[in-house]
Amino acid sequence: MGNREDLMAGAIQCLKEKGWSRTTVRDIATAAGVSHAAIGYHFGSREALLLTAFSQAMDDWGREIQIEMRSAVDPDASPSEQYAASWRAMIDSYGRNRQLWIASIEAFVQSEHHPELRKQLAAAQREGRRGMAAGILGIDEDTLTEADERRIGAVATALNSGVMLQHMLDPENGPTAEEVVDGLLNLVSLVR
Repeated sequence: MGNREDLMAGAIQCLKEKGWSRTTVRDIATAAGVSHAAIGYHFGSREALLLTAFSQAMDDWGREIQIEMRSAVDPDASPSEQYAASWRAMIDSYGRNRQLWIASIEAFVQSEHHPELRKQLAAAQREGRRGMAAGILGIDEDTLTEADERRIGAVATALNSGVMLQHMLDPENGPTAEEVVDGLLNLVSLVR
């Protein structure tokens, strides 16, 4: 690997081990086995490198969870059983990726003071929303309509964020997959 790739790997490692706010330039350089100056040369700043690394780590997580969700779903099961199986895989991934999720929360807070970071996180969120909608619909992202991204992807992303936060704060009492599905069905029946 070259310095750029080493920096990405080191930054991802630091995000997972230390989170966004506690990762320093020195930490990344040490993990990557390169000089501090390489960060500026290849990425311009710590924030730009962390954002690129964070985006890569989230993309990796997205691919991993899609595979897990597909393998967890029984095609002969009812739609609600299939959705619950997908949620079980999602909830299980929270614990395995705890530091990455915490880093995402830290990045969100930091974006309040860094307009470029906010802009980039918003773009990453839209991309994640597309992936989530396409996954739920079982279609390729290229065929997803903007309406489905906004309706299905935005709501699924909001639901995922809320369930994830509950599991980060109180894993023993976070909602189960069955409770998420049952809660959604009950909410829909109330607003119909």
